[in-house]
Amino acid sequence: MASPSSAVSPGPNFRQLLQPAVIVGALGYFVDIYDLILFNLVRVPSLKELGFTGEQLTSTGLHLMNLQMIGMLVGGILFGVLGDRLGRVTVLFSSILLYSVANIASGFVHSLGAYEVWRLIAGIGLAGELGGSITLVSEVLPKESRAYGTTIVATVGVFGAVVGGLVADLVNWRTAFFIGGGLGLALLALRLGVAESGMFRQMRGDTEVTRGNFFALFTNWKRFLKYARCILIGLPSWFVIGVLVSLAPEFSRAVGVKGEITTAARAVAVAYLGLTFGDLASGWLSQRLGSRKKIVRGFLLLTLAASTAYLLVRGESVPVFYALIFLLGLGVGYWAVFVTVGAEQFGTNIRATVATTVPNFVRGALVPITMAFTWGKTWLAEQMGAAPGTPIPANATLGSAALVGAVCIAIALWALHGLDETHGKDLDYTEPL
Repeated sequence: MASPSSAVSPGPNFRQLLQPAVIVGALGYFVDIYDLILFNLVRVPSLKELGFTGEQLTSTGLHLMNLQMIGMLVGGILFGVLGDRLGRVTVLFSSILLYSVANIASGFVHSLGAYEVWRLIAGIGLAGELGGSITLVSEVLPKESRAYGTTIVATVGVFGAVVGGLVADLVNWRTAFFIGGGLGLALLALRLGVAESGMFRQMRGDTEVTRGNFFALFTNWKRFLKYARCILIGLPSWFVIGVLVSLAPEFSRAVGVKGEITTAARAVAVAYLGLTFGDLASGWLSQRLGSRKKIVRGFLLLTLAASTAYLLVRGESVPVFYALIFLLGLGVGYWAVFVTVGAEQFGTNIRATVATTVPNFVRGALVPITMAFTWGKTWLAEQMGAAPGTPIPANATLGSAALVGAVCIAIALWALHGLDETHGKDLDYTEPL
């Protein structure tokens, strides 16, 4: 197996990069992120039309979001294993078909029960696209340029959140779901142009190789620790999106922003715009400088700086606050490199399983992150003398966010330190399971 290279890489060959696997993967992830963020944006109008009011809009919305998250955790394992057993292309298009149908069906719902079913199915489908795309692109492109390919996939993909925010503002919520589903189905027409990975085809012919064994990740301590580290380096990304950005209205009031931010929709769009630029920069820099770890470390430190400024700023204007949100998105824009690192750490026979489950487990980590944030607010409020049942003091909210964010970033830096550098690594090998 070739050792990772630390030399500065040459610039990308765009003709080589713009092949069907990269194009379809990027467009598929675009629709994936569009749908992932769309439900948060249309939650209130859709539930109001279904007859929910007041606190029900929050509690029912969280219930549906949790169902979608459960679907993503299940789908991450399912599609990851199938990707290593049946092939990267099969799983890629199966996931696109599933979440496209679920999108269209979500636009037809007239009851909570139907909404629950289709958001669960959508979550299962959404789980498979990114891992399948990254695995396929990593294997079909030469090692000298594969980070450019995965960067294109991630950068085009996260821009789907920006488009989702614009669409949600312009059209009815049902139409927004139809648009997402229609875009996904249109992608299936490109299937004939996408070839299966040569590495997978070669491995499939070896009957002695065990493929797609998810539980094998937990039977060997060294392998498990490497897998866990791949997940942990992504924790700050969903702390930023799921806490700091999603609760932007609450944080704007806590820091005394001069103006009003009534919804999180624009904040999410601004953050994902920053994430788009961050993905582009992190992927390009990791390839040019010949290091994944240095770039991830740099972006983690940028996230730390942006989060600190976001929580310490006082009395600034709305534009300044949005500028800080953009910087938060830019800081967690190492997502492109993060998913590439996971794919590069493991052999061909378990690569899709890892690449698909890792980002979905990071998304699932939002649950304990938000629980820790909520508990921290309550605990700090008690330490400040706030009576039970009274509003949480602003300093308790800011302090809890600072503590949880610091822990997430510290864990990510620790996890990154223990991973091998994978730039230039030859991926044509199998993992002994």
